This record gives sequence, C-alpha cells and structure tokens, in this order.
Amino acid sequence: MARIVADRLTIEFPLYHMGARSLKKRLLSKASVRVQTDDSNRVVVAALRDLDFRIERGERVALVGSNGAGKTTLLRTIAGIYEPVGGELTVEGEIGSLIDPGAGMDGDSTGRENIRLRGLYRGMDEAAIAALETDVAAFSDLGEFLEVPTRGYSAGMGIRLAFAMATAMAPQILLMDEWFLAGDANFMQKAEARLHTLVNNADILVIATHDFEIARRWCTRAIRLNAGRIIADGPVDEVLAAMEASPAAVEAPAE
Repeated sequence: MARIVADRLTIEFPLYHMGARSLKKRLLSKASVRVQTDDSNRVVVAALRDLDFRIERGERVALVGSNGAGKTTLLRTIAGIYEPVGGELTVEGEIGSLIDPGAGMDGDSTGRENIRLRGLYRGMDEAAIAALETDVAAFSDLGEFLEVPTRGYSAGMGIRLAFAMATAMAPQILLMDEWFLAGDANFMQKAEARLHTLVNNADILVIATHDFEIARRWCTRAIRLNAGRIIADGPVDEVLAAMEASPAAVEAPAE
C-alpha cells in the first residue's frame, strides 16, 4: 500500500568555499537561522527542518508556501534525489516524478534513446519498451527531434518529452512541481485529459504549487511550509484561507 511517512526529516546543503574563519563568522552573524554550522563545523543551509507528517493512500496533497519555503526540496527528497541528514523518511509505492524535465535524462543521448533508457531502468522487456517508445513519440509530437540529443532541446521540447515519458506509466505516488504545467498552450491543452487520468489513478498525489486554483481543484489537503518547517497542515480550504488572510510569511524563529 502506498504511503509516505516523515519523522523529524531534515535536509541540509553545505556551503563550500567558506573555510576562511573571518568570512564564515561574518556570514553566520548576519544570516538567518537557516544558515548554521553542522557537527563537522561546515557552514550549511537547513533546507528542511524536523518535518513530521504522514500521507496515506487516497490523499491529494498540495505543498504551499513562499519561494524558498522548501516545497521543491521536499518533493525531491520524497523522489529520492536528496538524502536526509537527520530523521527518517519512509516511502512505499512506485514513484512517478514530474519535477525536473532534465532529471534522469542523458543530454548526449537522443530523445528516442532516452525513452528506451527509461524503459530499461523501469525493468521493462523489449515489447513493453517498444510500446512505450510508440506512445511517447506520438504524444510528445517531437517528430524528427526524437533523433536529436536532448542537450539541444528547448525548454518546451524538454517538457514535452519528460511529460510524455512520465505520464505513459501509471505510478502509485505522483510527485509534481506546478511549473510542469507551463508548457506551450497547445500542448498543455492536449495534456490536460492525460494528466487528469494520471492524477485520478495515482494512489497519492503531492504537488508543489503557488496556484491556489490548482490546489483547490486537485487536492484535499495542504501542507504549508515556511523556512523549511511545516507551519500548517490540514484541509486545503482551511490552509489556503489562512494564507489569503495573512499572505506574508516570515522566517521561523530559532529554537
């Protein structure tokens, strides 16, 4: 059964080239509480701090908050891109990610080769990979550009290929960053029905968004992040109403 459980989940990013003592002292004296030193005396940014939550099968969760609150970092941590430095994260279920179009792609390989690589990574046999290739080629409508290395793709072309690959396979846990919805209008109109089918069939949806309309349309629960901490978690209408009443967010105080 699909589920996501975080227990005091903490993510930190080290700031390199901060070895000079005077520079480090000046930075720490002026920085917010998110910049600190770790046990190895490295300067780090506390991207996520002591997060506790459970997401069970059937839930549709919006991650909301201001820029830099930690929404995309949390998505990437659930996807396995970032490793926690503290606490625990348990993820049960097959994951599908619509976070970064370039994630998992080899820029030196063609679009078609990347489709096949994705199929091999998912453990598909040759027949299933061939079916995946046909589906993605038709849906992305990239034509001859499928024979071009993806390093040369425009942002829109990258989104088309990544979207087509990610939505061709039905995951139990669907992770999405709202900027995946920013493709060209014609393509996104075509993608709308496919995306809704994917969302409806997933056991769990987690989407990072600034768009309250998207959150209300697709989600039943919202987790509000601020300065890497959870400051609200509840029914989507209640959390968003509180944000609309007091939209300004401030750094959480040091403990």
